[in-house]
Amino acid sequence: MSYDTNNVFARILRGEIPAAKLYDDAFAIAFADIAPSAPTHVLVIPKGEFTHYDDFLIRAGDAQILGFFKAVRAVAQQLGVGEYRLITNNGESAGQSVHHFHVHILAGKKLGALVGD
Repeated sequence: MSYDTNNVFARILRGEIPAAKLYDDAFAIAFADIAPSAPTHVLVIPKGEFTHYDDFLIRAGDAQILGFFKAVRAVAQQLGVGEYRLITNNGESAGQSVHHFHVHILAGKKLGALVGD
């Protein structure tokens, strides 16, 4: 799958769509999900053109991968959540709807089963 430079996260990274950034560094930005599934629901996206998790791990450099996942932890700390769930969907049949690799941080309530059906 080729990267769609007009996907919503690419447009947020370019500043074409506003997002209330909660975190921003050289590797990632984070912002609240517009349709939250938990009291705390934040998206963390890497700065770069990566379609999904596998693509990110294959094409990103070691410093970028480490920087991204350290950013995910920094966001959780900034949010003040000690217990949280990380979700990433790798492809459409796994539930990925925006084809820019991203991680969801969910917290703020007891979370149920990982797979509902």
